[in-house]
Amino acid sequence: MALGKMTKQERSWVLYDMGNSAFIMLATALIPVYFKTLVEPGSSVVVAWGYAETIASLLLALAMPILGSLADLKGNKKKFFIGTVGTGAIALAALGIPGTALAFLVIYVIASIMLNGSMVFYDAFLVDATSEERYDEVSSQGYAWGYIGSCIPFIACLLVVLGGPAVGISMDVGMKLAFLITAVWWVAFSIPLIRNVHQTHYKERATNLLRDTFSGLGRTIKRIFKDRKLRLFMLAFFCYIDGVHTIIKMSTSYGTDLGIDSTQLVLALLMTQFVAFPSALAYGRLSAKFGTKRMLLVAVAAYFCITLFAAFFMREAPQFWILAICVGLFQGGIQALSRSEFSKLIPKEHANEYYGFFDIFGKYAAVLGTLLVSVFTQITGNPSVGVLSIAVLFVAGFVLLWKMPEK
Repeated sequence: MALGKMTKQERSWVLYDMGNSAFIMLATALIPVYFKTLVEPGSSVVVAWGYAETIASLLLALAMPILGSLADLKGNKKKFFIGTVGTGAIALAALGIPGTALAFLVIYVIASIMLNGSMVFYDAFLVDATSEERYDEVSSQGYAWGYIGSCIPFIACLLVVLGGPAVGISMDVGMKLAFLITAVWWVAFSIPLIRNVHQTHYKERATNLLRDTFSGLGRTIKRIFKDRKLRLFMLAFFCYIDGVHTIIKMSTSYGTDLGIDSTQLVLALLMTQFVAFPSALAYGRLSAKFGTKRMLLVAVAAYFCITLFAAFFMREAPQFWILAICVGLFQGGIQALSRSEFSKLIPKEHANEYYGFFDIFGKYAAVLGTLLVSVFTQITGNPSVGVLSIAVLFVAGFVLLWKMPEK
């Protein structure tokens, strides 16, 4: 389904995925390279960047269930969304100001927290933007247009940063322009959601707000563990999304270890985005025909095969391109249908609160996968064995998802 055939609310919700994905692309490909120019000679970029990402994830995990519970109150969801987008965009645009690594990291952590915080509220807006029978379709549209839309500002940033020296623009100035371009893009594509999507599911305000917030969080945790279907889904999601995120995070470093040229890696990353666009759309439609659970099982099984291919067959650039295309075929589908399936399982008036926990599972899932890769690579001295260890996560996720009851 094209954007023009969707309702105004659905289309406005989908467009925000185009806005936030631009920042994610920039953070994946260019920001770490720029950060390297700010660190002291001899300092470890990987260690410093790793600590920054860990701090951002930890602060977000502590704050989001509480903020999510507050956002579920009548009239609050949009206020929290505007606050996180506005603060995050200002911080992103300001990344070109610091001249030291520490100051840059502090501002980046703020921008990253705001980005991921806005995405929790954005995900929760799905229940307000469309009807339950269209969750799969609309969620898939969001990921699809996010993939293709993020390429537009990213390519513009690449032209400014890499092609800038040819017209007298230094890399430093080019990165400042890239931060500004991405921040403007982010804000521009948040406006339709702010204007057209309204909170229709909410909980009423309590007399004692603080006590009600924490007691509500306790009840949510109990509900998650008591509901067998929701519990199995959350555990399955933790396992398989761990593997997905680990492949995304480790593929570039694994390719570098194999001696694949950095230009090839960046181009392959762009190829993944282009392949993911039609694939995510197809997944939304196939779920309507075959069921969300069945399509998720297909995607998890496909990722298991992708892991085997990466471990046993990927040695040079052509195999890396094949890997990038295969990941693109299933990445958008597995993420989109996970989001929409979760929306079907939770009470709509507590969507932000539940998505706060969903975000924790999604963000911290990658910790186990990267740990497995690092430990097995260190023990065996063979990165292929480290990559192969990810397969166990897809097996566990498949089994748990298989056991999840249909009703």
